[in-house]
Amino acid sequence: MDRGFLSGSALVSASWQYLERAIARLLFHDGYTGVRMVGQTADEGADVLAHKNGKRWLVQVKCRKAANVGLDVVDQTLNAAEIYKADIPVIATNQGFTQETRQHQMNLLAAGRPLQLWDRRQLVKRWERLPEYPPHVPQVRQYQEGPIREVVQRYQGRASHSALVVMATGLGKTFVAAETVRRLNEALRVPLRVLVLAHRNELVYQLERAFWPLLKKQTLTSVWNGFETPDPQASLVFACVDSVAGYLENTGGLPAEYDIVVIDECHHATSPTYMSVIDGLNCGKPGGPFLVGLTATPWRSDGAHLEGLFGEPAACIDIVQGLKNGWLSNIDYRMHVDNINWSELGRVRNLTPRGLNRTLFIDEWDDAVVHKLRDTWSEIDNPRAIVFCGTIDHAVTMRDRINALGFARADALYSAGAGGPSISPVQRSRILCNFHDGVSNILCAVDILNEGIDLPDVNIVVFQRVTHSRRIFVQQLGRGLRLAEGKKKVIVLDFVSDIRRFAAGIDLQNQLNSPPSYVSLGNKVRFMTVSGEDKHAEAFLREWLEDVAAVEAAGEDDNVLKFPPPLAARR
Repeated sequence: MDRGFLSGSALVSASWQYLERAIARLLFHDGYTGVRMVGQTADEGADVLAHKNGKRWLVQVKCRKAANVGLDVVDQTLNAAEIYKADIPVIATNQGFTQETRQHQMNLLAAGRPLQLWDRRQLVKRWERLPEYPPHVPQVRQYQEGPIREVVQRYQGRASHSALVVMATGLGKTFVAAETVRRLNEALRVPLRVLVLAHRNELVYQLERAFWPLLKKQTLTSVWNGFETPDPQASLVFACVDSVAGYLENTGGLPAEYDIVVIDECHHATSPTYMSVIDGLNCGKPGGPFLVGLTATPWRSDGAHLEGLFGEPAACIDIVQGLKNGWLSNIDYRMHVDNINWSELGRVRNLTPRGLNRTLFIDEWDDAVVHKLRDTWSEIDNPRAIVFCGTIDHAVTMRDRINALGFARADALYSAGAGGPSISPVQRSRILCNFHDGVSNILCAVDILNEGIDLPDVNIVVFQRVTHSRRIFVQQLGRGLRLAEGKKKVIVLDFVSDIRRFAAGIDLQNQLNSPPSYVSLGNKVRFMTVSGEDKHAEAFLREWLEDVAAVEAAGEDDNVLKFPPPLAARR
């Protein structure tokens, strides 16, 4: 079935979207780091960025039906190299280059401009020289082995037709799925047909890339979304659920039968769109595809239970388990209470969370946050930070205030709001590349880093975004919990002015302090003021919020807070 992702036959039929991804996969498989897809409207001539031997590479990809690539593309590529500060520009094509282009390349090389030209023949040769697997194939961690074996056994035994994998952000749930598929393919000696579904296009591409480390160079993958249709030769198809649901509705079936259907971020799986696919393909039922659900956050606001779809979990490992066992980075969680208006507390009686938050907290203190971040900067080796902001204007303000103090370089990263400012593909790619290279070391982000983006070097997380969603809070916290070489811990500075967040902090502290703790680690949650740890505030909040779960899960007005005995005795 598979013919190789950059074999001659693959190049003949390649779409421009596929060719760009295949070039990125070629670089990844060949040991390049920081490989990033750029190509889209307004990309200024860059399609793929990567790093190797201390150099930044830029690749302009040209997919042609017949014509060779001419001199005009050389000018575009050299200009893009200037914009992206790339050391080595490359033009890659599934066809060839005109004689004038090759002569111009020789002239540039003589002048010290290292332009490289990769035509179809060279691409195939590069692919043929690759090892069977990419270098540094990730090793299976002890806690991942159990879930992998469980899903493999369920598939082979067919006593069950589904599996749910619940693993906190940073523990490698997608790796578990990819390794499971790899082991089944090795055991069966015939590639299984696997359909991997996500609810957003951005996640579709990220999932395909997450599988790359465990794919042989002969394995052909395909994307199915509003821009691409699945290749019938591909054994692995990564698809947007909307595209699959629409195809099912129009045709009553799919262009190929699948052995396994994997749903990423499966806390969305009870939505009508997902259910139309699950029911339409008979997923998780006898005669239908084996169904695998992956999630780090299995809570839904509508109360739907995922076990009804996926059965008994094959794994359920939360953040606290990961922290206690050293599977995630040590955490130093500092919950700041400086902005509590203590003078108002004595007058508060039986308020709801909404009423309390309007009365109790002083919201505007960006300067204090930036100064606290500056003070924290010297506590950690090679500091890299994400600041989660509530709005685009807030992210830009935080960026400017950080840069004005000069202790670090910050960039604002956000999606375009309706009618609001936007970041071009060039800006986004440059920001992420600069963060990868250490040119900048703080990202002031608005929602864009909640799901999918892997930034393991982050060792400081700053919360300035109020959210009543436990799922979003856990996703954002997880951005800093991934293990990385040389990373000793992650410091979390939580400045959120919301009584529910204090409840969440107390709950996390309770769980970290409760047995069993198998390894002596430095995980802790502390309540802080500008002068240091505030045990009085913690004691007061702990008594006030003794029913932590009720407060944390409270709606806007459905939980009344009862005020404890006089405040003066505690302050």
